Amino acid sequence: MTDFDSAHQTTRAAVIVPWDISNHQSNNRNSQSRLEEAIGLASSIRLEISHTEIINLRSYRSATLIGQGHIESLKDSIQSNEIDIAIFDTRLSPIQQRNLEKALECKVIDRTALILDIFGERAQTKEGTLQVELAHLQYQRSRLVRSWTHLERQRGGFGFMGGPGETQIEADRRLIDERIIRLKKDLEQVRRTRGLHRKARQKVPFPIVALIGYTNAGKSTLFNNLTGADVHAQDQLFATLDPTMRKLQLPSGKTIILSDTVGFISDLPTELIAAFRATLEETAEADIILHVRDISHPETTEQRQDVFSVLDTMVKDQILEADWRKNTIEVLNKIDIIENIALIDKPKDFIGISALTSENLPSLIQMIDDRLAKMMEEITFVIPVSDGAALSWLYNHGEILQRNDDENHMTILVRLSPANKARFEQLYSY
Repeated sequence: MTDFDSAHQTTRAAVIVPWDISNHQSNNRNSQSRLEEAIGLASSIRLEISHTEIINLRSYRSATLIGQGHIESLKDSIQSNEIDIAIFDTRLSPIQQRNLEKALECKVIDRTALILDIFGERAQTKEGTLQVELAHLQYQRSRLVRSWTHLERQRGGFGFMGGPGETQIEADRRLIDERIIRLKKDLEQVRRTRGLHRKARQKVPFPIVALIGYTNAGKSTLFNNLTGADVHAQDQLFATLDPTMRKLQLPSGKTIILSDTVGFISDLPTELIAAFRATLEETAEADIILHVRDISHPETTEQRQDVFSVLDTMVKDQILEADWRKNTIEVLNKIDIIENIALIDKPKDFIGISALTSENLPSLIQMIDDRLAKMMEEITFVIPVSDGAALSWLYNHGEILQRNDDENHMTILVRLSPANKARFEQLYSY
């Protein structure tokens, strides 16, 4: 259960974006777009947004982040609007958080805590819920410092008792550490189980096409439209958190598995990066990646860079192949609300669609079909006549072009995708 459960549907909130104007002068990011994203995040957990503000700063204060003048002005707005919680769209240190709470006389959380609450509310799978709880605890542990006046002001809702004092802080830290150890053990077991499921899926003769993109780009709407599924899709950040897979038949008769994944976001809390593990691994196994972009968004180029930066990090961690871009199609969504798509800066390999109105979806499906056909390789395997399992695997996963049998061996000319070729060579070494 998150901090903002159904019992607090009328919680009034202020959303504050501290904007470092010296750091962002050479940055294409827009402070107004950042504010709108922060409002969307806060609204997604049923907070009533009563005040919003962009605070332009030339430097950050180590004690309170913002200056005294800004604090006094913000306090007046908080009191006049009867605001319960102030959300700062940045990462606050524990001391900054505590000092701001004292100065503003209301609860204060930062971007990390907000996103953790959203993930805690939306995660459905076993691994997702474990990862989110682990992230909550790791974040909460960093808040346990001597500077707290009262531990009951602590975020997270894990039921810690007691007042101030080093002894209580140490006891709370020990409880958290013990729970973290148990969670990591549980997660390792879940990952082993998921690994077995993945190996079972690799025996299924269908290419995988993964939908990725910035949160709220329209991935789930596209997924539902293509597959007839009922994945939760609405104009809300992080509406979908757990990977979902469905079959889809292409015009050529081939069947693919389409995978819908969690949306990316800028400045993802470090505690939550591990919570993306399942989605990232599904993407890593994909034969084709569909990068869905909200082409109507003013920061669509920056959002693209956020997604690509995460994927490049996966390459460094050896989760994703270095040439992932060559298997990626950029899907420019929401062309139905663009006046002139010809004016949009478009990548080399793209297609414009509307997931909502179905405009150009047949062309997208055909593009996937054509790309898979080009990816196929013709390979000859010589396998023992006694190995019926290998022969069956090839028939299930590829297109048999020619077969010659003798007393001891079968010579098979087969058309396979690179991924299935690698899978076959891992399973059967000849």
